[in-house]
Amino acid sequence: MSSSDDDVPLAERKTNLANRVNSHLSSNKIPSSVDAALDRQIPTNGKVLPGVSMVNGVIKKEDRDTTMVDAGSSLANGVAKRKAQLARPDYADAESSDDDLPLSKKRRTAVPNVAVESDSDDAPLVSKAKQNGTSTSKPPRASYAQIGESSDSDVPLQKKLVKEKQGIEKAAEKEAKQIRRDEKKDTVKPSKKPAPAPKKIKKSESSDDDVPLAKKAANASAKKAKAGSSTPAKKSKPVKKEETVDPEEDDEEGQVNWWEDPTKGDGTNKWETLQHSGVVFPPPYEPLPKNVKLRYNGIPVSLHPDAEEVAGFFGGMLNSTHNVENPTFQKNFFTDFREILKKTGGAKDGEGNKVDIKEFAKCDFKPIFEYYDAQREAKKAIPIAEKKAMKAEKDKAEAPYMYCIWDGKKQKVGNFRVEPPGLFRGRGEHPKTGKVKTRVQPEQITINIGKEATVPPPPEGHKWKEIKHDKQGTWLAMWQENINGNYKYVMLAANSDIKGQSDYKKFEKARELKKHIDRIRKDYKKDLKSELMAERQKATAMYLIDKFALRAGNEKGEDEADTVGCCSLKYEHITLRPPSTVIFDFLGKDSIRFHEEFDEVDPQVFKNLKIFKKPPKGEGDDIFDRLTTTQLNNHLKNYMPGLTAKVFRTYNASYTMSRLLNEMKSEGSIPEKIKDYNDANRKVAILCNHKRTVGASHAGQMEKLGDRLKGLRYQQWRLKQMMLNLEPKMKKKKGADYFELPDDLDDAWILEHQAFLVEEQKQKITKKFEKDNEKLKAEGEKEMKHKELEERLQVAKDLEKKFKKEAKTKKVEPEGKSPSVEKLEENIKKLDGRIATMKFQAEDKENNKEVALGTSKINYIDPRLTVVFSKKFDVPIERFFSKTLREKFEWAIKSVDEDWSF
Repeated sequence: MSSSDDDVPLAERKTNLANRVNSHLSSNKIPSSVDAALDRQIPTNGKVLPGVSMVNGVIKKEDRDTTMVDAGSSLANGVAKRKAQLARPDYADAESSDDDLPLSKKRRTAVPNVAVESDSDDAPLVSKAKQNGTSTSKPPRASYAQIGESSDSDVPLQKKLVKEKQGIEKAAEKEAKQIRRDEKKDTVKPSKKPAPAPKKIKKSESSDDDVPLAKKAANASAKKAKAGSSTPAKKSKPVKKEETVDPEEDDEEGQVNWWEDPTKGDGTNKWETLQHSGVVFPPPYEPLPKNVKLRYNGIPVSLHPDAEEVAGFFGGMLNSTHNVENPTFQKNFFTDFREILKKTGGAKDGEGNKVDIKEFAKCDFKPIFEYYDAQREAKKAIPIAEKKAMKAEKDKAEAPYMYCIWDGKKQKVGNFRVEPPGLFRGRGEHPKTGKVKTRVQPEQITINIGKEATVPPPPEGHKWKEIKHDKQGTWLAMWQENINGNYKYVMLAANSDIKGQSDYKKFEKARELKKHIDRIRKDYKKDLKSELMAERQKATAMYLIDKFALRAGNEKGEDEADTVGCCSLKYEHITLRPPSTVIFDFLGKDSIRFHEEFDEVDPQVFKNLKIFKKPPKGEGDDIFDRLTTTQLNNHLKNYMPGLTAKVFRTYNASYTMSRLLNEMKSEGSIPEKIKDYNDANRKVAILCNHKRTVGASHAGQMEKLGDRLKGLRYQQWRLKQMMLNLEPKMKKKKGADYFELPDDLDDAWILEHQAFLVEEQKQKITKKFEKDNEKLKAEGEKEMKHKELEERLQVAKDLEKKFKKEAKTKKVEPEGKSPSVEKLEENIKKLDGRIATMKFQAEDKENNKEVALGTSKINYIDPRLTVVFSKKFDVPIERFFSKTLREKFEWAIKSVDEDWSF
């Protein structure tokens, strides 16, 4: 499904200026006396400092999702009493903008503290935390380890980051000038070969960078051919495929891949012929058993199926406490529930008397929750073979909807299922959370299909809202949801040609920005001191978008989540702390809290923000009151067609990664090379301010990794004890310390770990037995009896006896066939390698806990850079991209070699 982009102004929304009638507006011009006074306070050095984020993330709070609702609770409606602290704003820690993910897939939310405390005169009013008598802890600071630096350096970390960022920007300025010089030469003397230094972006001809090359084995000949010619790739020579392509994905032999001629299909029409099977609707509602009812004031009540379904939405999710305990969620749900009760005849008791449901607190949803919870447990207990059969049946029924024929080529469809009804959750403190998402009917759905194609039939007794033949649209079906009035679209899958072309154009636009970036930065640096308030606000906004990766932002209506971007920042969202620290705290895209502290901010920008916050401005007033997103994007289009604020995020991430990869000399094992890549990716995220909050599960995952490391060290210790059993003189030869139990292991841990190993062995044997039986049943053969399982489990029992004997004798007997000291030493050495690899993984995981590497790698860093690293350092691309991402970025994987540059 697609949703509107925060960076694109919507026609339905009021512009920023229209909503600023009652706010304090800045003067048209800035008096020179104001500038002079601030210059004396905060002197500038003539350079534009980039600023770096040193503090980020949501302040940790206890995870309230871990507490399940007690089925035996005495509370009437089955909802635990909401703690006072939970009434504070709730900020989601998520990366996706899709509200339609299955409920079980939703991330848990964290409760942040209030604004960062500051002693600055410009700080927003007294912190609520202070008023409440509570202390506010700051979010975690960036560390040396996260950027691969030693902490014993005399240079402060922020100074290192600022210096590195300045170096990258200086290189970008030189490269932009070089690109324009080279293009000018090409225009004057078209026959002359271009300078070989930086890669160029030409509109008149396709770059050599986009000529698909064969696999690494053919790289040498490819490079030779590349050096001798700068002509574009010929359509008659398709790329040699690295993998066998599934015929379902590409069933036409000899077909030219779109990336071999990326200029094709740039016209207005996206397709000429289009055939598909429509959409899959969710199954109809199945009423609850007669003995399962909502209780009101202790009395079981009967409801119309439509009302009962809505009661089931709430009752089925009592375990999601952060939703059902939220007063806004409760209020919105109950309002909609009562409306449906009115429409369907209300509720009745066992004798048929009408029951007026007036108070939410008197509603008891526990019987409904217990029923659905039992259903979920029963579903988990279904045998694997039966689950597979059910899935196969479902896949068979949905097969016609999974693909469409787009201009004669079979293309995979993305989400062809219509969203089921349920309760809207939203992100963060959404004002509509808890409202009922109604069932979508065929009469609401518009189908987009070719004129000559057969229109898919709607469900029996229904009709489609409309049939369109919109060749400019890339959607197959659409409808309007009832909560926010947003349009939902069925689109092609991420690995389809049209999606691939969209990604390609996005990253090419960022590459195009390379040759304009120096002029843009030079212009906004100059305008940072403009006497016109509008010009100075525009330049300051450009600085924040370019340096801090802020989104442009749009004005929101009263019934929309109060999310913010650069142009819609308000007085209370920014705290200034002299001499040059700016603290942002606001709800960003998808209501995710943007809470970051930037050090070494350019003095002129700091002064400008001080001016923009100057009295009589106060809470609720706009910082950029003379600037809108539309005005900003229109200004950017003067530099380059199609340039908008969001292109800067992609450009900065991709260019920074490109510079880091050029300087990299990755050596060692594949895990070490992957760590080098992740270090570079992490540095990009820190320098470009792509951060995330620490996930609630991180501590648990690190603990598991620690236990696995201990387990490997325990294995090593046992092997060493076996060596002593074989050759007692080894203790003198190797030294007593070699055979000592590692410091982090003790007798209590060993007993616990041994019990774990025995239980693990039992589970493996049982699962294997069940799988073998399912296979026998599927083949029509007789299943094995339980006695066979008992015999197999003897292995685990023997292991348990062995551990008991070792604890008693303090000796470990050698295992395996013909054990020898040499074989045991070889196994110990292998474990050394596994321990080293796991340590790399643990270190990597810890350093990545506050950095959104996945988001950075997928959305902002050109995937061709990852392919370059993979080919240059011989690391399988599978180690960076999952199967889904390899399909999505097939164009990148097959179109560049190791010498390609951004």
